[in-house]
Amino acid sequence: MSLVLGAVADDYTGASDLANTLAQAGLRTVQTIGVPEAGWRLPDVDAVVVALKSRSIAAAEAVALSRRAAVWLRDQGAQHVLFKVCSTFDSTDQGNIGPVMDALREDFSAGPVLVTPAFPEARRTVFMGHLFVGEVPLNESPLKDHPLNPMHDANLVRVLARQSRHPVGLIPFATVEHGGYAIHEAMEVLRAEGKGAAIVDAVADRHLQEIGEAALQNPISVGASGLGLGLARALIAGHSVAPHQSETAANMVVGGHAALLAGSCSQATLEQIAAIEAEIPVLHLDLARLLAGAPVAKDALDWASARLAAGPVLIASSAAPREVAALQQQHGREHAGGQIEQCLAEIGAGLVARGVRRLIVAGGETSGAVVNRLGIRAFLVGPEIAPGVPVLRTEGADTDMLLALKSGNFGSKDFFQRALAMMR
Repeated sequence: MSLVLGAVADDYTGASDLANTLAQAGLRTVQTIGVPEAGWRLPDVDAVVVALKSRSIAAAEAVALSRRAAVWLRDQGAQHVLFKVCSTFDSTDQGNIGPVMDALREDFSAGPVLVTPAFPEARRTVFMGHLFVGEVPLNESPLKDHPLNPMHDANLVRVLARQSRHPVGLIPFATVEHGGYAIHEAMEVLRAEGKGAAIVDAVADRHLQEIGEAALQNPISVGASGLGLGLARALIAGHSVAPHQSETAANMVVGGHAALLAGSCSQATLEQIAAIEAEIPVLHLDLARLLAGAPVAKDALDWASARLAAGPVLIASSAAPREVAALQQQHGREHAGGQIEQCLAEIGAGLVARGVRRLIVAGGETSGAVVNRLGIRAFLVGPEIAPGVPVLRTEGADTDMLLALKSGNFGSKDFFQRALAMMR
């Protein structure tokens, strides 16, 4: 392999988002599910994104998984490793971003780590260390109500400092405006001050490559797909990588039935479900019945079996935030989330057993649970359905499948229709 850039992603939809971004930027990219087994041959690529399901697990477990993935990437020749996190910096005061960052910094003997979830194209910007979603701070946006990791503080310097063992600094907009060299110089000042990391501002697309240039001076960085784009552009501009067109193998026709699973409760996903409900059969799972132990997965598969031959079906656990909050209060947040994820994973596996070969999944935790249950180990990255969401073709699996793994808040109202049209 000619691997130059490695990435460890803390959830599967985020990994797909990053893999799509790198491929669109010109890097030959493959996404693996976990660390590949010894002796498993990867295609000749420039970048590998190792997808983990580590965003909402115990910090110690997330650290162990991330360390193993980063060491594997370094052993394959990756010169720089990006720890890919959500563009809304989803985490709690216990982690997992800070603990993983600290561990990788120690393993790689790195200096201060450059950190930014900014992606201006996706309307995520950072100014004076504060994360904005569109025109409003994160803590005033609808994304503050994430069911697992609600974010109520837009000041990322504070957020990361509560998680990390080391002081956190800021590289402000005024410095970023002066380019990659100024950012690098600022990092050296922070090193002298004993800082372990720095949040870096980014409010425009032009900032990403300059941040990427500075980040490449260190063996690791932390950020969302915007930083991945900056790293890719910097590698191509510096002639470390020759640009390539996005992988076309994922364009192949696989046939078979098509189905959609929605586990996200984001406003975007709820609108996408409503937009397609008049076009295809939709089953809304009874979450109270599910959490009471009823055979909801079996019932859903029986419902789907009677309809798949006629066309796509959608099965959703998505519900309004108020309904989800009430169930979490009654059953416990982690227990409720885990039961719903496992139900959807069981349904996903059952759908594939019934001939589904084109599967669209909405929700990061849901996507992780479904892909794990299916035992898929890697994907080739195909054309973009929506910003951050590519068509994925299974690589090295016994059965060819096309998948789309969508973060809950990604995509326009007609995302499901667009995905079905592109996945044949």
